[in-house]
Amino acid sequence: MISVLVTGVGSPISERLVRSFLADTRVKHVLTCGHLPRAQALTLPESRRLTYLQVDLTRSRRVRELVFGPARDLGVEVVVHLAQHRRAHMGGRKVHKLNVEALRAILDLTDRHPTIRRVVVKSYAAVYKVGLDLPVKVTENHPLDLSPGAAQYVRDRVEADLTACARMGLSRAEIVVLRCAEALAPGTGSQLYDLLEAPVVFRPIGFDPMVNVATIDDLVVALERATHGSGEGVFNIPGFDTLPLTEAIRKWGRPQIPAPGAVIQPLYELRHRVLGTDFSYGMNRRRMHYGLVMDGTRAREELGYEPAHPVDWPLGGPIGTERPAPVT
Repeated sequence: MISVLVTGVGSPISERLVRSFLADTRVKHVLTCGHLPRAQALTLPESRRLTYLQVDLTRSRRVRELVFGPARDLGVEVVVHLAQHRRAHMGGRKVHKLNVEALRAILDLTDRHPTIRRVVVKSYAAVYKVGLDLPVKVTENHPLDLSPGAAQYVRDRVEADLTACARMGLSRAEIVVLRCAEALAPGTGSQLYDLLEAPVVFRPIGFDPMVNVATIDDLVVALERATHGSGEGVFNIPGFDTLPLTEAIRKWGRPQIPAPGAVIQPLYELRHRVLGTDFSYGMNRRRMHYGLVMDGTRAREELGYEPAHPVDWPLGGPIGTERPAPVT
């Protein structure tokens, strides 16, 4: 049996993962932390096998106290690092500290830790570069988006991913990086979900890229497999559904209007300013032109992960069984 530390608790993915760990007889204790009070971060009942701590991971001293305090006392062997800021329009030094420097501090501390032997880092498909001259289906060797003009949302994710990759083979702990497809669900930070929640979806005229989306259930399975696995490396974690963007919009039950990018960008900026929504056309422009689908062969062969849970599309069932489109 192992004890596990889950960071960044407060999202639907983290709560589902904690629930799954508590139901797992191989897990002795689950230590969790987030920046919110427990009542706001977790809806789980009290359990002797669950400890929640309110920790600001942007403060290096608090990270050290967590790792060499409760994590050491509970004999934590595996860290599952989920802490990332989910809002694309948020930036600045404090956001960078959470997105990148918290992970760097955890990796530094695990080198001297008496019990931690494995660190699982949830990364993102957004780290990959997309373009007309690049393949749509990508392996783990595909170029990352190192463009200095990329949004901080992307730059931070690339930097965190590379920070973890650079420690592989050098750290005492095994390091696993999971580059996950977007979970098409509220509260996950999915840009596509926010796009589809608009009453009308504007998309680039003349383009219909392929998209791949996951469910929370599949991402939790991947995180569990990585937690209980051995060895280290980078793994693509695709979702079950791969389809053209136009079909995703149709299956979500939204009308769509093709338009030039010069028109689309200010419309979504206005939507953000008025309604506080998070989709950024500027950040996603290339993906809405060229698309990207991850090859999950390595995850299937080494982790035993294969997506098995399709998205519950509002208009995705047989004719006559459609449920109403989500209300905005």
